Amino acid sequence: MASTALRHATAPTTLQQAQTAALLALLNLNAPSDPSPVQRPGTPSGKASTGLKVPAVTGPPVWKVLVLDQQTKDVLATVLRVQDLRDVGVTLHVQLHSLRPPLPDVPAIYFVAPTLDNVKRIAEDLDKCLYESFHLNFVEPLPRALLEELAASVASAGTGDLVEQVLDQYLSFIAPSPSLFSLLSPLPSTTPSSQAGPSKAPVTSYTLLNSPSSTEQQIEGEIERISNGLFSAVVTMGHVPVIRAPKGNAAEMIAKKLDIKIRDAILSASRTHGATSSLFAQDASGLSNLQRPLLLILDRNIDLVSMICHGWTYQALVSDCLEIKLNRVVVTQPQKRSYDLDSKDFFWAKNAPNPFPQVAEEIDTELNKYKQDAAEITRSTGVSDVNDISQIDVSSNAAHLKTAITQLPELTARKAVLDTHMNIATALLEQIKKRALDELFSTEEAISKQTVASVLEMLRSPRSSGTLTPEDKLRLVLVFYLSSPDNAISKDDIVELEKELKNAGADTESFEYVRRTREISRMTVATAVGGTSTPVLGAGQGELFRGFTAFGNRLTDRLKEGGLDNLISGVKNFLPANKLLPVTRITEAIMDSSAASNQSLQETDDYIFLDPRASRHTGLGLSGGTGGPGGGASGTARAKRMAFAEGMVFIVGGAGYVEYGNLEEWAAKTGKRVTYGGTEIIDPGAFVSILQDLGRSTA
Repeated sequence: MASTALRHATAPTTLQQAQTAALLALLNLNAPSDPSPVQRPGTPSGKASTGLKVPAVTGPPVWKVLVLDQQTKDVLATVLRVQDLRDVGVTLHVQLHSLRPPLPDVPAIYFVAPTLDNVKRIAEDLDKCLYESFHLNFVEPLPRALLEELAASVASAGTGDLVEQVLDQYLSFIAPSPSLFSLLSPLPSTTPSSQAGPSKAPVTSYTLLNSPSSTEQQIEGEIERISNGLFSAVVTMGHVPVIRAPKGNAAEMIAKKLDIKIRDAILSASRTHGATSSLFAQDASGLSNLQRPLLLILDRNIDLVSMICHGWTYQALVSDCLEIKLNRVVVTQPQKRSYDLDSKDFFWAKNAPNPFPQVAEEIDTELNKYKQDAAEITRSTGVSDVNDISQIDVSSNAAHLKTAITQLPELTARKAVLDTHMNIATALLEQIKKRALDELFSTEEAISKQTVASVLEMLRSPRSSGTLTPEDKLRLVLVFYLSSPDNAISKDDIVELEKELKNAGADTESFEYVRRTREISRMTVATAVGGTSTPVLGAGQGELFRGFTAFGNRLTDRLKEGGLDNLISGVKNFLPANKLLPVTRITEAIMDSSAASNQSLQETDDYIFLDPRASRHTGLGLSGGTGGPGGGASGTARAKRMAFAEGMVFIVGGAGYVEYGNLEEWAAKTGKRVTYGGTEIIDPGAFVSILQDLGRSTA
């Protein structure tokens, strides 16, 4: 379709858009689109999978059943709604390992993980002839042993005619935002029960890769799982990246495994001479080396501060104060309710990375705009309320009725979105006041100016409003310790801080673990550069303060005399400092070396350099690898400094919203396109729990 090709040329596709397009094509029975747009391949069978935009269905819709497992359900849940499934003809979606009635006249799309249990269940369904035809899609490549298992089962049962397709989809990641992604959780069978212990959650990558009790086999299995998931994200984007990673940790191991996987994919496609589609068809269209994207793989230990500090942006506060999973936010007070924040939520898309006071102002602005639009409709139609449109006299107001009916669905949807964010913001305001999050944020923003005495004073001092929780006190101490230069805090001071934390009821095992780790590895201090570390306090009648006041009035109107004005007036109106967090600083040094500091350049010049398109002897990750479009080895670090317009930053051990927001802000200012991801997206409380578990296991 010409429109698809034009869209690709004028608006580069985000990872979330590319994944959504691939899923919609999958649900359209992998019907090939027009060859002019870029194709995304399926499997070695050579059947093309998706273009960047699913073509319009010209014939009648094909009604079908969608069969999922828990992993693939999570993949779909972040980007598609039930209505989206209906639009492509999916009338029923069911779990693979559930009791399902036979529907012998309906085709079935299977979208599942490539596991032995799943393959056996598919074979059982084929044996029972549950559906008219079977379109088998695996979220990542099906291993040859399982493919042979499936083929043997089909052959013995004589059900081969029912199988229409067997495709590898390379979609084993979750993309909750256009520029944010995480890998799928590990399958239960790959999680060692000895590691999991009594914890309900599966073992995280950070735990597995840093625990001394992890076996070599477990670590190798985790490295393989991460490289497979990252390979899916790279394939979905369609470009062969230039890979950079620091030496001597899991990031380097993953980078080298990924380099081999990409090389093998390119070599496999070249050997078939066009018989099968290349996984990287976009590069085959003549993309020059100067336009190649960057893939920067970093280890979580490069910066722990951003994972445990207190954020002040909307998305960071939601992650810290509320429960958010797969774009669903759960608010427990005054009653438990859940809200979906997806790509169709205009307010979240616009305001998620903004400081919270600015979000309060935006809610008020949008509500006023809604009221004006609703008032315009009621004025033109002559009704007293927008909800009374149905009472219009059709004979005398036909034209106005048509206008009202056209505008009413959009107004209703907009009001529902604003109500959602009003409720979420109300819950956040209560948490900010209850936990004194504004004080914590301002203290941590100026952490380099804090002393042991000032930190102890904040931990001890009573406050008229808001009480620091034991976990918040622990996080403040961890941020202070990790942000201080080596040996700047004496052993006596550490004992005093630890004593104060214990008196507050905090679990200090995470503090002990961080100290031991830093002593062993001399963990880099997470210094911030690029601006002042002092937060900017808004003036009493400043722009953001007015936003808070208006927002407070709006909430007070809704909650009658709930005292929310006093609550908001007690929340200090801080703006985040203009600074680059370590991951952003490293990204800048590699993507835009001309703007980076010498310190950052010296640090990143030593990173391995892998170019999967270069000949193998120049892409081994040696210092001074290929230096640019011409290929060839170079002994100088400067030769590896390339400018990138687009990049993907992946954190081995977990990603966080504070770091994501900082990187997004830098990308917006510099005009770069950056996608940020990690093995998991972890909230600060959960990361502190991970450190505590590691502290117990290493004690």
